[in-house]
Amino acid sequence: MKEKKKKKGLARLMEIAGQRKGLLIVAGTLSALSSACMLVPYWAVYEVLRLLLTGNAASGEMVHWGWVAFGGLVAGLVLLYLALMASHVAAFNVLYGLRIRITEHIGRLSLGYLNGTTTGAIKKTMEQNVEKIETFIAHTIPDLVGIVATVAVTLAIFLSLNAWLALAVLLVVLALWLQFSVFMGEKTKEFVRLYYDAQEQMSGSAVQYVRGMHVVKIFGQSVASFRQFGREIEAYKTYALGVCDTYERGYCLFNVALQSVVTMVLPVGILLWQGDVAFAAVWLFFIVMGPGVASPVFKQMFLGSSTREIDEGVSRIDRILERQPIAEATEPKTPKNYDIEFRHVSFAYENGRSSESHTSLLGDGRVVTDEGEANTDTASRTEALKDITFTAHQGEITALVGPSGSGKSTVANLIPRFWDVSSGEILIGGVNIKDIATDRLMNLVSFVFQDSFLFYDTIYENIAVGQKSATKDDVERAARAAQCHDFIMSLPNGYDTRIGDWGVYLSGGEAQRICVARAILKNAPILVLDEATAFADPENEYKMQQALAELMKSKTVIVIAHRMQSIISANQIIVLRDGRIEQQGQHITLSTTEGLYKDMWKAYTSAFNWQLNN
Repeated sequence: MKEKKKKKGLARLMEIAGQRKGLLIVAGTLSALSSACMLVPYWAVYEVLRLLLTGNAASGEMVHWGWVAFGGLVAGLVLLYLALMASHVAAFNVLYGLRIRITEHIGRLSLGYLNGTTTGAIKKTMEQNVEKIETFIAHTIPDLVGIVATVAVTLAIFLSLNAWLALAVLLVVLALWLQFSVFMGEKTKEFVRLYYDAQEQMSGSAVQYVRGMHVVKIFGQSVASFRQFGREIEAYKTYALGVCDTYERGYCLFNVALQSVVTMVLPVGILLWQGDVAFAAVWLFFIVMGPGVASPVFKQMFLGSSTREIDEGVSRIDRILERQPIAEATEPKTPKNYDIEFRHVSFAYENGRSSESHTSLLGDGRVVTDEGEANTDTASRTEALKDITFTAHQGEITALVGPSGSGKSTVANLIPRFWDVSSGEILIGGVNIKDIATDRLMNLVSFVFQDSFLFYDTIYENIAVGQKSATKDDVERAARAAQCHDFIMSLPNGYDTRIGDWGVYLSGGEAQRICVARAILKNAPILVLDEATAFADPENEYKMQQALAELMKSKTVIVIAHRMQSIISANQIIVLRDGRIEQQGQHITLSTTEGLYKDMWKAYTSAFNWQLNN
C-alpha cells in the first residue's frame, strides 16, 4: 500500500485547523460577507459623486445613500465580530486538543528524548509554537478570506465600471504580488528556521542560567561572562540585523509600489478623458478606491510572514509527535511474583544527529551549512551496560555499587522502561517487561531519587501524586512514616501550603522526605532507592531508616549505594565497573576479597580519618 504523503506548510496548517472544519467554514463565510459589506460605503460614495457631477443630487437620494453606507458599515462590523467569535472558538478547541496530545505523547517517549533536547526548547514548543497556531486559526484564516473577498469584489466592481482603469490597478496588484512572492521564498523559510533555532537555544540557556544563578553569583559571573548564554544572545542579534539588511532594499521598493496605484490610474484616466461627466465620477471612484485594492496585498505580506513563522513552529510540533513512543505490549501479561531478572542485558545511549544537510547559526552570526551523506546514519552511541546478568529476589535488598559512570543508575532506569534495552531482556516475575502494560509496569515500581523533584503545588498534592485515590488520612500516615509530618504542620497552611508561596521552600532533607512519603503512599512491590537518606540530618536519618525498613518489607528493593555503610546488610551487592558486573556477593565476602569492592570499602572507611588542616 502506498504511504500517504505527509502534508507540509500551509496545507499542514489547514489540516490542523480542519479539526474544527464546520466552525471555520462559518467563520470564513461570515468574514467574506463582512468584507463585501465593508465595500458598501465606498459604493455609496461613488453614487453620491455621480449624482453631484451629473447635477441630479436630490436631498432625499443623498440621505438614502448615506443610510446605505451606514448600514453596510454596521453589517460589516457585526459579521466580522461573529466571524472572529467562530474562529476563536475553533482555535481554542484546537489548541486544547493539541497541547493535551503533545503532553501525552511526551509522556510516552523514552527519557532519551528528554536527555537529547533542552527544557527551554520543549517549553517554547508547547507554549509559543502552539499559541501561534491560535493566531493562524483565529485571525489569519478569517483575514485571508476577507482579503480574497475584498480584492475579488473590488476588481469585479472596477471591471464593471471601466476595463482599462481596472487593468491599470490590476497591473500594480500583480507587481506587488510578485514582490511578495520573493519575500516568501525558500530563503525566507531558512531565515525563519534559524530564527526558531536561535530562540530555542536562548530559551534553553536562559533556563540553565536561572537554575545556576547561585553558581553564577558565587563565582562573580554576569550574563555576558556566562559564555553560552552570551554567545547565543550575540548570535541572535547579529542574525536579526542580517535579516534586516537582506530585505531592506526589497521592502522599500515594495512600499513605494504600494503607493503607486493612483500614479497608474491618473495617466490612464487622462488618456481616456473625453469630457464625459459620468466618466469623471468613475475616474474619481478609482482614485479613491485604487489604494484600497493594494492595502489587502500589503496586509497579506504580514500575514504571509507570520504564516511562515507558524509553519516552522508546526514543523517543530510535528517533530515531537513523529518521535516513536515506547512500544506497548500487544497482549499484556501479569507477573507471577516480583523477582527482577536481568538476562544478558546490554544498553547504549543514542546521541542522535541528523546526517542531512544542516544549517546552523554561529556566535558571530554567520550561517554555516554541513553537508552529510544522504541516508547515512551518523548517530553515535554511548555504551552504558554490557552483558548484565543477575536476579533481584522479592523480599530481598540488592545493592548496586561502583565508581561514577559505572552504570548503576542505568540499571535502575531500565526496570520501568525509561529506556528499552539494546539486547537481552529484563523480566519481572518471569514476564518480559515489554509484555507488561505500561500503566501496570509503572504501578509496580516506586522510585526515591537522590535529587528530589517537587511540583509547584501544595505539600498534600506532592505526596498524593504517589496514589491519587488516597484519602487525607492516608497522606498523613505516609508523612508520619517518612518523618515529615511535624515540619509540614509548622508551615503556614500545613498540608495545603503551596511550595514557593510566602517564600516557602524546603531544604534538601525535607524535600527528600516528601519523596519518601510518596513512595510509602504508593506502596509498590518494587522499590528503587537512590541513596534516599542522602540529605537527612543525623537526627532524622535513623527515623528515616526505620521508615524505609517498614517500607521495604516483602518488596523487591534495588538500592543505588553512595555511602557504603548503608548497604552492609544487603542480601546481595552487584559491583559495576564500565558497564560490566565485576563482582557479586554479600558485604562480608566482598570486603575481604581482593577486587574493586574491597578497594572502595577501604577508601570509604579511610575517609573517616580525613580532616581539614590549615
